[in-house]
Amino acid sequence: MKKQFIKVVLSCTVLVAGFTVTSCKKSSSSKNVSRATGWKINAKEGGFQYNSDFKEQETAPGLVFIEGGTFTKGKVQDDVMHDWNNTPTQQHVQSFYMDETEVTNVMYLEYLDYLKSVYPPENPKYANIYKGALPDTLVWRNRLGFNETMTNNYLRHPAYAEYPVVGVNWIQATQFAEWRTDRVNEAVLEREGFLAKDAKYQAVTGEVAGTFSTEAYLNRPESVYNGQIDSLQGNKKKDSVSTFAKRSSGIISPEYRLPTETEWEYAAAALQGSREYNNYRGRKKYPWEGEYTRNGQRVGRGDQLANFKQGKGDYGGIAGWSDDGADITAEVKSYKPNDLGLYDMAGNVAEWVADVYRPIVDDEISDFNYYRGNIYSKTAIGEDGKVEILRDSIVYDTLPNGKVVAVNLPGEILMVPVDEEETYLRTNFSKSDNRGYRDGDAGSTRFFNRFSDEEDEENQRKMYDSPKHKVERDSTGNIIRGYDTSNERTTLINDEVRVYKGGSWRDRAYWLDPAQRRFLPQYMATDYIGFRCAMSRVGSKAKTKNKTVRGKKAK
Repeated sequence: MKKQFIKVVLSCTVLVAGFTVTSCKKSSSSKNVSRATGWKINAKEGGFQYNSDFKEQETAPGLVFIEGGTFTKGKVQDDVMHDWNNTPTQQHVQSFYMDETEVTNVMYLEYLDYLKSVYPPENPKYANIYKGALPDTLVWRNRLGFNETMTNNYLRHPAYAEYPVVGVNWIQATQFAEWRTDRVNEAVLEREGFLAKDAKYQAVTGEVAGTFSTEAYLNRPESVYNGQIDSLQGNKKKDSVSTFAKRSSGIISPEYRLPTETEWEYAAAALQGSREYNNYRGRKKYPWEGEYTRNGQRVGRGDQLANFKQGKGDYGGIAGWSDDGADITAEVKSYKPNDLGLYDMAGNVAEWVADVYRPIVDDEISDFNYYRGNIYSKTAIGEDGKVEILRDSIVYDTLPNGKVVAVNLPGEILMVPVDEEETYLRTNFSKSDNRGYRDGDAGSTRFFNRFSDEEDEENQRKMYDSPKHKVERDSTGNIIRGYDTSNERTTLINDEVRVYKGGSWRDRAYWLDPAQRRFLPQYMATDYIGFRCAMSRVGSKAKTKNKTVRGKKAK
């Protein structure tokens, strides 16, 4: 009893100016009272406003939650193609979200329709925005094959609405993901009352000038819709004072983007469905269990589990029960999903991922969320001290194949590379562009320029000395082709080639292995490469219903 009494006294006694003052009042555990200052949070009187009711990230449209973990990236089997570009490495992936299916024709057509409505191509200023986003439908053509039906119909005919979009290059895929981010967040802000009902349609119909950009809204909300956002305020607006959501509101989703190669491979392998040691060590051959491409279960025995080329001149099998159901691409969800609920992670179409291609995977520098392709940038600040918003100054880029694409859209934030203000005395990065960091090339090493001049660097940089073409358009729109005619180039690998993963309807079963990797210049498109989007997970590793606390399932 005496010991218990002492404990109470110690917990309730405070010395103030030499006097003993006792107070047994418990500190407030209210989520609306700061544990740092004791001030109210979200008080009507003002002060600090914060979403103290936030539970966890909302699953955005089209996505499936992928809980992160460790796995063996790459293969441990023999490499019959002799690429030697997928050496096994142990990697850890943070939790993320991924599209349930590939992006379909109807999803991409929605994107094209939006661009055509908001940026009419008949306006010379906007002409290349819509044109630059169009898929290349000529990818279906073959010198010795009749494929005009797909050339004319595959993208737009409703018979192919739920088929994966193809003819889209890597740049177009990333721009679709950026557009999708803005449209989803625009709908969320409308749902939560920060925007008026149906406000998202007024830019499409032309009732308001300009459009919505997520980053512009977060940094300079008054600039959105070309400065007309006050007229589109929802029921959150009080006493004629505009109210804007912030990142701290917790309702704005992270950006849609292409998955990294590591994320894609981890999601395709779907190791959570099997705890077998060989699978964990990288010996799982396909996104499904087993060593064969046909179904071995009692129901559906013998059915093909993916859409792929089964042999020379055989794109689907003999018509009938043994056929895989497709000769070109197939409608999404035609085959069973893997253990994570993802469809067509093998077959149908191969898929772009975010990474710049190198045959070397440097797990010594990173074994956590591995990704090659980082170009760090920051928001440009104008003379008025505010973030710069691009209005009419649309920047276009002419790709090596002559295609013109918009680098930015009106209403977006101007981004510039990071400089010495951000890199000075840092140990984790020293420059903006890190695509070639530690890729085995002497010219990519950190202090190379200190010990060699530019001429010496050009002579020594031999590993990735790809052709350096220069293609431009003159004032009349004619292409000026500046091809590199050097006979000393030894590779096609450079900072503009991207990885694509998975097999397709044109590929043999060998390419269905999630560990296989190939590359293509980011400006090129084919009839067998599509894409799907991903989104980062913020907050806890697992969803609330899956969380455990010291071995006990969370309530």
